[in-house]
Amino acid sequence: MLGAIEAGGTKFVLAVSDNTLEHVEKLSIPTTTPEETFDKVFEFFDNYTLEAIGVGSFGPIDVNKNSSTYGYVTSTPKLAWQNVDFLGKLKERYAVPVAWTTDVNAAAYGELKKGAAVGKNSCLYLTVGTGIGGGAVINGEPLEGYGHPEMGHIPVRMHEEDSFKGTCPYHSNCLEGLAAGPAIEQRYNKKAQYLTDRKDVWDIEAYYLAQALMTYTLTLSPEKIILGGGVMKQSQLYPLIRKEFSKLVNGYVATPDLDEYIVSPGLDDNAGVTGCLLLAQKEL
Repeated sequence: MLGAIEAGGTKFVLAVSDNTLEHVEKLSIPTTTPEETFDKVFEFFDNYTLEAIGVGSFGPIDVNKNSSTYGYVTSTPKLAWQNVDFLGKLKERYAVPVAWTTDVNAAAYGELKKGAAVGKNSCLYLTVGTGIGGGAVINGEPLEGYGHPEMGHIPVRMHEEDSFKGTCPYHSNCLEGLAAGPAIEQRYNKKAQYLTDRKDVWDIEAYYLAQALMTYTLTLSPEKIILGGGVMKQSQLYPLIRKEFSKLVNGYVATPDLDEYIVSPGLDDNAGVTGCLLLAQKEL
């Protein structure tokens, strides 16, 4: 059996499957304190004989195998989880190989192998929700280096009709600070789902997201860009983003047809846990 942990800031999704990934059992638990959360993780996985585990975690996390804190959650805003040896706790309990990456890298890997980017060698997955995070798979491998991508914190130019100061405590007007769900809510004093008919809201949102996608395209040149997360449930955003992206790139670089290049997830909300299972399988 393969195990998967999609570790989010709000909830953990736990799953087990056989090697075909056809028979999957899942459980969702709230993310509380590390002690409480790991107790429930162990309670679930102790019912199975696992061969490998794949973890996609909220971050920042340490993915540098040469680091003394490899496998740790590091400077997360979730104070109880700062400097927690996530990987160490798992390995202490289960003597099996463990794949360790970010939740968005896992989602990107799931989409490449089973979702919207099947048949490609590279893709980028951006989640736009409570925060903004991005992961990429390049030449079939999740993108990591000294650390992991933090795509939500790139600077973007302010929209000329936007005077909002941003929500990010580190950078203020970074992409996450201007375009994540809380930024929309604070800017307009309403949650995104209650602003569906406000064209001005989504024009500004598309402007920021398209800037980011242009940066990622010019830097990584992925074969597919997949946009997920709660804010992207506003399906009217996709054509607005494509239109703004085309305007910003202005013909400088070639891309696939934008209707096929900037797309919604093929796995819906299962991209992360599917990617974790596939990464566990890859560890074997």
